[in-house]
Formats: sequence, C-alpha cells, structure tokens
Amino acid sequence: MSSVLILSDDRMGHLNQSLAFVKYVDASYDVMSVKFRYKWYKALSYILDKIGIYTEKLFDAQIDKKYDMVVGTGSTTSYATKVLAKKMHAKSVAMMLPRGYRYDFDIIFAQSHDNPPKQENIIEIPANFSYVEPRGLYQSGKQSIGIVIGGDNKHFKMDRAKLKVQLDFIKQYYEAYEVAITTSPRTSEEIESLIASYGFDYEVIFSRNPINPIPDLLDQCEIVCITGDSTSMISEAISYGRSNVVVLPLESKEENKFTRFIETLEKEGYLHIFNGNIKNKNKKIDFKTYLKEVNV
Repeated sequence: MSSVLILSDDRMGHLNQSLAFVKYVDASYDVMSVKFRYKWYKALSYILDKIGIYTEKLFDAQIDKKYDMVVGTGSTTSYATKVLAKKMHAKSVAMMLPRGYRYDFDIIFAQSHDNPPKQENIIEIPANFSYVEPRGLYQSGKQSIGIVIGGDNKHFKMDRAKLKVQLDFIKQYYEAYEVAITTSPRTSEEIESLIASYGFDYEVIFSRNPINPIPDLLDQCEIVCITGDSTSMISEAISYGRSNVVVLPLESKEENKFTRFIETLEKEGYLHIFNGNIKNKNKKIDFKTYLKEVNV
C-alpha cells in the first residue's frame, strides 16, 4: 500500500479534496499543515519555481519518514508539494490547477471551470474530488428535502430577502415533505436568524451546533437544495447518493468560476439551477473513473 503525505493549508474545503483522493486510492496517509514563514515568501516561491529552485527554507515542515506521494490542494501547498516530493523522490499531486506555478507536477487534477490546458499530466474533472460518508446525524421520518445554506465570499453576498423568497417557495412546493436544513461556518448571523424563524423539522445552526449533517442529507433526502457559493458542497451533492440537486443562485456582479462551474454542471445534467421552477436532476460523478487515467 502506498503512503501519502497530505499537505494542508488548514482550509477544510481544500483538505477534504486531498482526503477524498487518498481514500479513493486506498492509501495510508498523514496530514501536515504547511504555511510560508512570511507572507512575501509566497510571491518569492512563484519566482523560485519559475527558475527551478526548490528549498524548504520558505515554509515550516517537520518530516520524520519517507512517503511515496505528496498531495496538496490550493496555492499555499503547491510549492511545498514540489519541494518535499523532490526531496523524497515521491510523486507530486496537485488537486487543483496550481496557477502561478509551473504545471510540472506528476499529476494535476484540474476542475473544468478553471479552463485547464491540455497536457498529459493534467486530468480534467467536472467538480472537486469528494468522498461522502454519512454519520447518522439525521434520519428522515418520511419523504424529505434537504437544504444547505452557505454564506458570503469574495464573489457573492447572500441576500436575506431573496433567500426568504426561495425558502418560502421550497416550503410551499414541498409542503408534504419533511424539511432538514443546515447552515455552514460562513453563514452570517442575519441568515441564521432567518433560518431559525421557520422552525423546520430538522435544523442545524452551525454557530450554535458545529456539526456537518450534509452527508446524511445526501443519503436520506429525495431533493437537496444548496446555495451556489460553495464548489465543495455542490461537488459532494453530485457525487453521492440518489438525491436530485437544486442550486439556489446568488447575485454576482460578473461571471466567475462559481457561476461557470454551476452552469456547466447544469448543462451536463448534474443539477438544476432554481429559476422559479423545479426540475429533477440527479446524475452523479464517479471520481474513481478519473483515477484509471493515471498510475497512482
């Protein structure tokens, strides 16, 4: 069995992609957090990578054993992935397109919405690698609908009035269904207050109860509605279970990778973008098929 060192930038959405990959290849692994010693070292790492200089002096890392593979997700891990892989003569794997760095990793899994170049070591995938494991946090009592609420990011700001219109529609349209809802770490206090006012059948307000029932909603619910601010949450929904997936769109000033991501998945039949109507879409991604293209 291969041994893998996962480098983490301490962003859960990134770490989960690396963990999903390792679980699919059934490898033993350790996780190590990595960060640049100074913020400006990240800019320096781009320059050093361009000229082929790799040094551990830019980041903190304590390694006491050898690994067959080094895996990282996100730009903070990219340079360290190369450095440590070279040091241990291990394979280097990037779980997202490492913009700013040379694309000379052994394997790069690049999401379609990033428009990756055609290159032998780049495997284009429609969504983020996800591995879903229900935990028994939610058990439906009858036909049920799940709702997953995210929060603001640099591309979107969640509008309380618009979300209320969407939730009112869902509650009325699925009147006979049990409704299970969860917020996320990024959900604002204003939005959490709106959610709590509905008194849904099952409710997780993350700031009060920091658990993740999303895998159980995907396992139990006939329909899962997800706000369009998280590629990670949507990737999970289209890779596990049988639930139909509906994305609740958010306002954005311009097209961005999130809107491209969602629109592409809708065209391919994985989900429906809510537009005042509901359509059932439940096509699922099998990430194992992408592993067949490379020797891992």
